[in-house]
Amino acid sequence: MTADDRVSIHVEPGDGARRVPRLSDLRDLASRLKFAPQDGRIWLDEQRMLLLHAADYAVLRRQLLDTLGLEATRALLTRLGYAAGSRDAALALKLRGRKSLGDAFAVGPQLHALEGFVAVEPVRIEVDVERGIHYVEQLWHDSLEASAHLEADGVAAHPVCWMQIGYASGFNSALFGRPILFREVQCRATGAPHCRIVGKPVDQWCDDDEGAEEDLRFLRPEDFVNTALLKRAEPLRQADGRPVDAREQAFMVGASSGFVSACHKLQQVASTNATVLLLGETGVGKERFARMLHRLSRRAEGPFVALNCAAIPENLLEAELFGVERGAYTGATESRKGRFERADRGTLFLDEIGTLNEAAQAKLLRALQEREIERVGGSAARRIDVRVVAATNVDLARRAREGQFRADLFYRLNVFPIQVPPLRERRDDIPLLLQHFAERYGAEHGKHHPGFTHRAISALLNYDYPGNVRELENLIERAIILAPDGAPLDRQHLFESELSETDPVLALDRSGAILPAGLATAPAEADEALLSDLVERALDAAVPLDALELAAMKEAVRRADGNLSLAARQLGISRAQLAYRLDKQK
Repeated sequence: MTADDRVSIHVEPGDGARRVPRLSDLRDLASRLKFAPQDGRIWLDEQRMLLLHAADYAVLRRQLLDTLGLEATRALLTRLGYAAGSRDAALALKLRGRKSLGDAFAVGPQLHALEGFVAVEPVRIEVDVERGIHYVEQLWHDSLEASAHLEADGVAAHPVCWMQIGYASGFNSALFGRPILFREVQCRATGAPHCRIVGKPVDQWCDDDEGAEEDLRFLRPEDFVNTALLKRAEPLRQADGRPVDAREQAFMVGASSGFVSACHKLQQVASTNATVLLLGETGVGKERFARMLHRLSRRAEGPFVALNCAAIPENLLEAELFGVERGAYTGATESRKGRFERADRGTLFLDEIGTLNEAAQAKLLRALQEREIERVGGSAARRIDVRVVAATNVDLARRAREGQFRADLFYRLNVFPIQVPPLRERRDDIPLLLQHFAERYGAEHGKHHPGFTHRAISALLNYDYPGNVRELENLIERAIILAPDGAPLDRQHLFESELSETDPVLALDRSGAILPAGLATAPAEADEALLSDLVERALDAAVPLDALELAAMKEAVRRADGNLSLAARQLGISRAQLAYRLDKQK
């Protein structure tokens, strides 16, 4: 453990004058803010931004309150702020991940000010990863949200800086890899001289102040989604209002927009008998979604039966699905129920549905249409009452168009599709998943770890996760096993053979210094004479700037054998920036 995993700031109370210590120079942040008025775009790093009148934001907020009501508006703005804070934490680690934790932590308040929301004054900050300490107290001056509320509605009865409090929770949770809840304990909109916020780990709030449960509720899009500690979640209830058995209380974990959208759809369809098609890459958690759908449905008291269609030999697939009569084939010494019969009055989950052979597809279509099946070797039709939930990691629509999958079966399965996003598109959820898996496997293996180091969080937030949530789960279990008991989880405990986006590729710059390859070739470190020569030759040849940029990008992609991530690192930009610029030049 090094000082890089500690932050300590304590400002003594004074005469009330604003005191905003400069934690870190913000020129690196300001330099990432780009205006492209000819294209109608503003960029902060690779994220597109929006310049909005404060008065327009106030009107939007008022319209949301009038349309959705106070609770729904507060929940929406809080989750919006959480997502923004989580994204800015990733930028903080990208820009200052190799500096101290204090420098990275300062990005949150600085971006909040740069984006026009509020000026942040640190009062007390005590963070020590090794000891599991996290306490942040700050003053907010001239809050945009407080001003908007005062102008539209006058003095409020409760704190109103909902989006900003969500931002602080999201930024700290993502930066430190554990759920951190911020609460606004004073608000200018209620008559206080300024807004005051306090942030602590969720479990410490819950131990000290039951009122924190109310604030946590606004981060949860659905009752079955947990954004903090599983043990504090509300009892899960079925579609008819009855509580689900405590043994089945396996909550979903997440708060990102894509995850929230999938959960909303799950809740919408849960009380019906509609066939559901879960779409998504391997490892995103499609079976967990299917199990949650079953638990929320009116069939929760019935069986949940799962079958991985790709794991069953093709010649046995029909027997597994529909059952077999005695003597149907050599070795069938007795009659046996198939998965459909075993799932009667419950839910049948068919994973990797795209691997079904043609005969099984035809029988599955008939079962869905007629609600009856025939066992292999039998002739009697058997009525079934089964809800089918299918899942696939392939494009079934394309396969149907190409004749590789029955189009009529696809339409029957595609009644209510739900897209489960890959983990790289729901990075806001990584801190919550880290806490969840660390607690789960810490208890399973009898070990305790206070948290994750600064460089571990940086590596985890920048990794691409080809194996999605399943891979993250395996990484955390490995780290729990490898790390000494009582020590924080570090990068070397997580990554061994995996290629992390933060793996340093070292190179020599022109002065002989060893730097990461992207930095070693960046203009700030390159040989000035060489750059001058290149510029002069380009100007002499009247080469347009766009053509020069395009040539550099294409050459980087060629040298990287088409690997955009590697090419982007060589150019000193992000993969998203490279992909966007290449696409723009087409």
